[in-house]
Amino acid sequence: MNWAAVGTSLKLALWTSALLLALGMPLAYWLAFSRRRWKFLVESAVALPLVLPPTVLGFYVLIGMGPRSPIGWWYERWFGSTLPFTLQGLVVASSLYSLPFAVQPFAAAFRAVDPRQIEASWVLGVSRLGTFARVILPQSLPGLATGAVLTFAHTIGEFGVVLMVGGNIPGVTRTVSIDIYDRVQSLDYAGAGRTSLVLLIFSFTVVSIVYALNRRAWTVGPEAPR
Repeated sequence: MNWAAVGTSLKLALWTSALLLALGMPLAYWLAFSRRRWKFLVESAVALPLVLPPTVLGFYVLIGMGPRSPIGWWYERWFGSTLPFTLQGLVVASSLYSLPFAVQPFAAAFRAVDPRQIEASWVLGVSRLGTFARVILPQSLPGLATGAVLTFAHTIGEFGVVLMVGGNIPGVTRTVSIDIYDRVQSLDYAGAGRTSLVLLIFSFTVVSIVYALNRRAWTVGPEAPR
């Protein structure tokens, strides 16, 4: 087991999950409650990574973060380094790639909150932020946990986007999935098999947690129709 690659994958997954938890909730709130006619365009953009080939997304992210782009130029000027082929660049790319895995469960959880409770909170004079903190957020915790867990697991298994944006730098951007690819290329099938088995068990555990969270949320939620 390449523990350096494991550490890189864990750091990448943790940073990506934290970033999407912070940025994904406001976006999911808007998608859940906005009545804009063009909202479907934003929903389509959020869901795009589900159908877009990872190499295509990785290519555009690589170009968008390059030193000749406004974002890349600004970042290099302020921080003295480039984004491509760094862990920071991987976090940006992984956040875009995992965006639907966070935002869609968040938005579904927000939509599931009884609108009568939200309206009652507004009638009582509670602000929108206060209503979100006291009414919407507590009832949406299972959905938020589902999105965070899915984001973490999806980031652990990323390959195409990571390879395009981060390359294969040991101790910096080499993740577990890239390590498996390297082992297969070098005909180390035993090592690739051990690492793949660990990822298989991890993925099954994550899916089980997601289903358990959703089942528990339904159990403690509205009573099922008879």
